[in-house]
Amino acid sequence: MLDFGKHNILGVGISAVDYESAVEKIISAACEKRPFAVSALAVHGVMTGALDAIHRFRLNKLDLVVPDGQPVRWALNWLYKIKLPDRVYGPNLTLKVCEKAAEKGLNIYLYGSQTEVLDKFEANLKEKFPRLEIAGKQPSRFRQVTAEEQFEIAETIKKSGASIVLVGLGCPRQETWAFENRELIGLPMMAVGAAFDFHAGTVSQAPEWAQKRGLEWFYRLVQEPKRLWKRYVYLNPLYLLMVALQFSKLKKLEIEETVAPINQMRFG
Repeated sequence: MLDFGKHNILGVGISAVDYESAVEKIISAACEKRPFAVSALAVHGVMTGALDAIHRFRLNKLDLVVPDGQPVRWALNWLYKIKLPDRVYGPNLTLKVCEKAAEKGLNIYLYGSQTEVLDKFEANLKEKFPRLEIAGKQPSRFRQVTAEEQFEIAETIKKSGASIVLVGLGCPRQETWAFENRELIGLPMMAVGAAFDFHAGTVSQAPEWAQKRGLEWFYRLVQEPKRLWKRYVYLNPLYLLMVALQFSKLKKLEIEETVAPINQMRFG
């Protein structure tokens, strides 16, 4: 079990942990019924914080932000000489948490995405982990919700008997949702985004060789060029430049350089 603490990558605190440590933290919070907000960030997720001081505030208030992408793990190792052996990939972390939850008798709640994706995701989880209990599921409303609707969503989740909430709203909406609902729901919640589609079988994952070489972004770009080209063509080179500047000490965003949000976004 590896836990090298939280480190600054472009102003975002990334937890240098392995799968075992991340799962242990999440399951412990679930057993103790306490709030614990988790996100798995690749380059795009880190950059949403690096380029937006308000969102950086949200990310840095989450309890655990793991290095989902290989370039994020590489930055940790390069900047801090950590030698973290592997990333903590959100879809894999999802399965490992579900496996342990099934062993412990902890219920899972699925929040976000679309009904058909949730149905397939639930069926595949039950097939893989027959002892896993799904306490409930609720699709995204794909809009901002009112304060009353936010409270209703939170109450539905709490009354379901769930121990852990998996959140699939896409980055950065899911991290905002986790930040805003952490205390309201009071349970561990994992913002795992693409895990919903991957494990539902509606979107294919990059092959293992591409994942290990940090080329997952290219595989996804080929799949969805119209939606993703701006994200990868602009953000990937900027990420590399900003990490190089941080390494050379020419420019470094501090974790404390944030702006607290005035109003809630209330994504649903």
